[in-house]
Amino acid sequence: MNDQLKARFDAETKGHAIVLYMKGNALFPQCGFSARALELLRPFGAVHTVDVLADAEVRNGIKEYTNWPTIPQIFINGKFVGGSDILMELSERGELADLVAGKSPA
Repeated sequence: MNDQLKARFDAETKGHAIVLYMKGNALFPQCGFSARALELLRPFGAVHTVDVLADAEVRNGIKEYTNWPTIPQIFINGKFVGGSDILMELSERGELADLVAGKSPA
């Protein structure tokens, strides 16, 4: 990954409370996992979304940046959380709201 792309990811993930690298966009998700992640995050306010299908360099680069092989990828308060399955587990355990609020899960 080049330095410019790494700087972009650093700026995006630290510049927004919630960042979702997804297939498609907020108005038209292109996969069920991306749609599920978006729906879980929407109640917490603004979600900055990045359509990885629009740019192959971003799609491949984010996987290298996080060392995580799948999309969607979620960042909350500048920290990588994981994919939609992890997000769902956090929500089911009631820990997602605390994570968004900046509190450590119980």
